[in-house]
Amino acid sequence: MPEEAPPPTVLDLPIASLSAGDPLRWLRLGWNDFVRSPVGLFYGVCFFLMGHALLAVFQAAPAYVLALSAGFLLIGPFLCLGLYDASRALQQGRRPRFAASLAAWRPTKGTMAIFAGVLLILEMLWGRASLVVFAVTFSTVPEAHDLLAQLLARENLEFLITYTLVGGVFAGLIFVTSVVSIPMILDREVDAISAGLTSIRACLQNPGVMAWWGALITLLVGLSMLPYLAGLIVVGPVVGHATWHAYRQVVPAGTALSP
Repeated sequence: MPEEAPPPTVLDLPIASLSAGDPLRWLRLGWNDFVRSPVGLFYGVCFFLMGHALLAVFQAAPAYVLALSAGFLLIGPFLCLGLYDASRALQQGRRPRFAASLAAWRPTKGTMAIFAGVLLILEMLWGRASLVVFAVTFSTVPEAHDLLAQLLARENLEFLITYTLVGGVFAGLIFVTSVVSIPMILDREVDAISAGLTSIRACLQNPGVMAWWGALITLLVGLSMLPYLAGLIVVGPVVGHATWHAYRQVVPAGTALSP
């Protein structure tokens, strides 16, 4: 008898080809989920409080702002697990439940812990790099009074460019590794390596669209901070719901992976 073909692995998983309009469609779907499910408001308030914590650190210890921002990039995707669970319920014709969203991490807690460890390493490297940039540029930490004006002064242009480049590199690494990983772990209960590789493959296959998606998220989060960070109450959950729809398009359903 002929040998049975082995089941497909993560490298055999088909990745959808995307178009430039897809990120806007994901946002529309995310908005629809936000309107249909009150679960998102709770997570929106969490994002709002995280933003104010970041603002407080900026005023008290500016050298740690980038490190804390990286920490929020670690916490944010896992906080979105509840939003992914709500979007999945709506997609399946079920009513999202707040208790279920809070417990969405439990079935895959081991895998989530491993993936969180990978992101934590990146976050720690980012934080260390940001402190090195501060230490090389300033002999002392700038005073909290008029801090933004000091940092944006012309003589600190080299610092701003370096600081932005360092942040961009690490933010890009985190984005590429996690853009569809966490919803995939929640949905398919795959291992952390498979989820991370799928996310990287999605970005390599659709570099322009994924870069546009990352820029769109950055723009929306930046704009949401203008009215005293209140915009995060809406923008945070909408982006979280949209990320679920991005995953569902990027990784079509139906292909079973080998363990």
